[in-house]
Amino acid sequence: MFRISIIFFVVALIAAFFGFGGIAASAAGAAKIVFFIALVVLVISLLTGGYRRR
Repeated sequence: MFRISIIFFVVALIAAFFGFGGIAASAAGAAKIVFFIALVVLVISLLTGGYRRR
């Protein structure tokens, strides 16, 4: 998931460099959403993994 958010971030940077504001904004928004979903999944997996070891 982090790879997908990095890809969206790079697309947003390239689009912003060339002046495509709408595409850059939507790619940056998608990168934020995917990044936060990945963080939530990471925290959940760390919590459930910690409970299984005990």
